[in-house]
Amino acid sequence: MKSNKKVMLRCMAGGAILLAVMAFCLFAPINSTGKVAYLNIDNDDTKDSVMTKLGEVSRGYGVGAVEVMAACTGYGSKVHTGRYEVGTATNALMLYRRLSSGQQTPVKLTIPSVRTAERLAEELSEKLMISKAEMLRMLESNDSCAKYGKDTATILCIFIPNTYEVYWDTSADKLMKRMKKESEAFWNEKRSGKAKALGLTTDEVITLASIVDEETANNGEKPMIAGMYYNRYKQGMSLQADPTIKFALKDFEIKRIYNKMLSVASPYNTYKNVGLPPGPIRIPTVAGIDAVLDMVHHEYLYMCAREDFSGTHNFAKTYQEHLKNAARYTKALNERGIN
Repeated sequence: MKSNKKVMLRCMAGGAILLAVMAFCLFAPINSTGKVAYLNIDNDDTKDSVMTKLGEVSRGYGVGAVEVMAACTGYGSKVHTGRYEVGTATNALMLYRRLSSGQQTPVKLTIPSVRTAERLAEELSEKLMISKAEMLRMLESNDSCAKYGKDTATILCIFIPNTYEVYWDTSADKLMKRMKKESEAFWNEKRSGKAKALGLTTDEVITLASIVDEETANNGEKPMIAGMYYNRYKQGMSLQADPTIKFALKDFEIKRIYNKMLSVASPYNTYKNVGLPPGPIRIPTVAGIDAVLDMVHHEYLYMCAREDFSGTHNFAKTYQEHLKNAARYTKALNERGIN
């Protein structure tokens, strides 16, 4: 009898230890990095590759517990793509519930103020599951762009450089639809009314804002620059914006524009072509867009970078006055050996 009791006690003790171990494996924090980590699971992942990725950010018992639950529930037959948070307090049971139900963590996606569709596609591919090639195909196809009311020259107009919450595995089409929706929200009645009062479409405002942003990083001066280009535009003068030459040449490292560059054959060459270019030469900042909408109305028709290299400009009403400003700036460039 005593022998049977000892066996029972040992079994109970063993069972208690087993339960304790199971509870530990299920409910103890599994993160091994000491900071919030993420599992990015894409279309090519299987149960085994998910466990391998988990092993890079989790303690061994956490991987083991998730693997057992996966085996018992047939997780391998349905691997949900997405970005899954493994926080410092995340346990195996919590994580497995997220993985098995596809309860992923949103990504805070900041749309960058970049110059080209290629650069945008590259930036997006680094933050989302979308490949650069896939995104670029969409941005460079007029048929694809037409679905969002744009063409390849104006498609960047739907990207407003704010921060948005999206899912890591969102498709290129869903992302574009989201950006179109956010663009429509950005162009509320107030902003749209200001554009209409200027006689500009929203795409034209963005195109002008992209030039203003390229001219200066000084937000305080942007409304003045916008007003100067608007005066030229309304009077039917060529804008003669140096940044459009850099865009036409696809050389953004140019520090000095020479006369020989002004003959480049491109619809973006605002020395040869009157009016605005076909689309923006970068995704403009919100500050740049609002600078156009709230431009300073003045009589200046010319501007030239200041000779003190402060990043601001000298403005002029007449061409003669402008030539004097340009001569001072050219002299400063030569003295510094800037080619």
